[in-house]
Amino acid sequence: MPGAVSPVLIFLQGLLTLATVDLNPTTDFIAGTTAGRKFAVVNLNGHRFNDLSFPGIVGLLIAHPFDTVKVRLQNPDLSSRYHSVSHAFATIIKEERFSGLYKGIASPLATCAFMNGLVFASYKFFLKVQMVDGSIPSLTEVAIAGSCCGFSMSFFSAPIELIKIRQQNMLESGLGSVSASKLIYTIHREHGLKGLFRGLSATALRDLGYGAYFLGWSHLTVRLKPRIYTLWVLFVGGGVAGVIGWLSTFPMDVVKTRMQSTEPTETRMITQSGVTTGDNPYRTIISTIRHTYRIDGIGGFSRGLSPTLLRAIPVNMATFAVYETVAGMLSS
Repeated sequence: MPGAVSPVLIFLQGLLTLATVDLNPTTDFIAGTTAGRKFAVVNLNGHRFNDLSFPGIVGLLIAHPFDTVKVRLQNPDLSSRYHSVSHAFATIIKEERFSGLYKGIASPLATCAFMNGLVFASYKFFLKVQMVDGSIPSLTEVAIAGSCCGFSMSFFSAPIELIKIRQQNMLESGLGSVSASKLIYTIHREHGLKGLFRGLSATALRDLGYGAYFLGWSHLTVRLKPRIYTLWVLFVGGGVAGVIGWLSTFPMDVVKTRMQSTEPTETRMITQSGVTTGDNPYRTIISTIRHTYRIDGIGGFSRGLSPTLLRAIPVNMATFAVYETVAGMLSS
């Protein structure tokens, strides 16, 4: 596209101009962390934000069971156990108790506040790097800033999601027998630091979808200029942003989950042929795409989509509403 600016160049430019751009990352970071924390008693400019912090933790508690079902449906070794989303919920509860739906919640629960803060702060940073005046950013600038934000965040989210997914794939009753710390130690001992970043490239490609995520939010809440900028506008904008973000990037999420559910050198039985191969078909992005298409067709790249969208709506409604409310208070 003529005149288009590469997101990679924007990302590098952002790093080079970090010290010179006029920013207020504290506001975005605090607002973001408040949207993801249970207890965030902050008192700035006379405002107390402890009451605004609950949607983040409530959203996570509501969303995680849907995420567990999504991961199970995406895992080729486990998906055959479940006939549908409702059957997956019922089976997990029956075989692993209700707490089985919350396997792997420790790592996102411990990091969600920090991650939310980084997402909003980095997005605003990459947005301001492109802007030469105080005008409303164009949709292209919003998309590029969101994509750069997602690429940056993938270096943090890849190991966190790896641990989460490994725990969610455990079929033991309850929350599982392997803690997050023990799992980290085991992976590092067997595969080194590289093992904790398995699926990083797929995570980075998936998280480029933050461009669509912020694009949907910006279009609904800024570009359309609603007459009444109420909490309902924030709720609707956040929900739509979550749906758009996931729809644009979900096939790569399937690839990421399948890669992170296995080890690159793992020997696997290919069910269709009934023979053992020494190569893991999910060892790379390309091999995962090829193998998924071969055994599941194009529909394989949408496995787990419905619970993901059900999860995305309430979580992003709460996240954006709290973020915008807190950011507005801090700026006043």
